Amino acid sequence: MNISLIIKIIIILCLLYIGVVAFVYLKQRSLLYLPGVDNYEDERLIINTNQVFIQNKDGDDLRSIFFKHPNSIKTTLLMFHGNAGPIENRFYKVNKLSKYEQNILLISWRGYSGNSGKPTEQGLYSDAEAAIQWLKNQNILPKNIIIYGESLGTAVALEMASKYQFKGIILEAPFTSMIDAAKHHYPYLPVSWMLKDKFLSSFKIKQNFSAIFIMHAKGDEVVPFWMGEKMYEMANEPKMKLFIDENKHLVTYDENLMNNMDNFYNLLKR
Repeated sequence: MNISLIIKIIIILCLLYIGVVAFVYLKQRSLLYLPGVDNYEDERLIINTNQVFIQNKDGDDLRSIFFKHPNSIKTTLLMFHGNAGPIENRFYKVNKLSKYEQNILLISWRGYSGNSGKPTEQGLYSDAEAAIQWLKNQNILPKNIIIYGESLGTAVALEMASKYQFKGIILEAPFTSMIDAAKHHYPYLPVSWMLKDKFLSSFKIKQNFSAIFIMHAKGDEVVPFWMGEKMYEMANEPKMKLFIDENKHLVTYDENLMNNMDNFYNLLKR
């Protein structure tokens, strides 16, 4: 083959690769944050909740659901959802977790559930801070808060846990970092320097000293199971785990999960 032709082919391939890298770099947040995706069958809430709007520092009103327990207790579950869909997709979890003696606050991120704003790593941290401050205004302090992070929300939960001492932490399908997750899905891209939102959770989990419960599905194709295993290994005691044999991204809320959840809530009472 003509050497000049080979050089031309190499140049074309290089230009195509650069084009792909540039496209993904510019579109990365629309690939990461998917507020319009709705892959769940929403449940109706079986408890009486109030819709509240929590204002973040950028002036976005975050549509949220708050269940105030009738016994006027302080223990409160603060739920951070994942990267796809509205808060209605998580109502089935609220229904299940309402069995415990606690209030529940489920917030939606900026850009999600009809909220204004655009999600970013720092933006989500700011939204979480706003939720904690809102609870403080209800006389609920971090020591009485159990943080629940789902997938992307696990990174936000751990960021908050690096700043506050909570009553407990629940992580569902946690990842070590967004860099590792991106390398898994895009092994052909230089993601280490491309990523704007890195979510370095593996460093932050070591800074958490609250009791922690980690759940992960072994066949998870979104967040590889090894990440959940690694996060559990790095977590400080006291800690619990539930690793299940299924192929879904999020863990099925069945009797086995709820029995393990019972054990975790009993641990928090000690």
